Amino acid sequence: MTLAKKDVMNETLQKNVEAVLTGADGVPLSEIDSRLEELQKELLKVANSKGNYDSIADEIYHLREIKQNALVDNAEREGMKQRISEMQQFLSEQTQEITEYDEQLVRRLIEKITVYEEKVTVEFKSGTNIDVRR
Repeated sequence: MTLAKKDVMNETLQKNVEAVLTGADGVPLSEIDSRLEELQKELLKVANSKGNYDSIADEIYHLREIKQNALVDNAEREGMKQRISEMQQFLSEQTQEITEYDEQLVRRLIEKITVYEEKVTVEFKSGTNIDVRR
């Protein structure tokens, strides 16, 4: 990999940033919070009338779990967004073509390299993987 193709690399990183930012699956947190509030009010009504509120409580627990998972996913996306941003900044600061091994570049861009019999897999810190066939 040379930095002579820096524009292509920056474009790829930008696409990764967009994928990270739009990668939120499921229901927005605001909708989960609204539904939780509705369910809690409903739970109070049913409990006050001595009704069976098991299904409401189950849904509340389920929504809380979904919310917790969404918060964790958001934190992971923010971390990945930060790593991609750092990589973009580093690449934009490079002014010369690199034609030989550069330890600093490898440490800043690559998470790990896995060697198999038929290929080598390079995992970048952005989460992108590239397979290089032998």
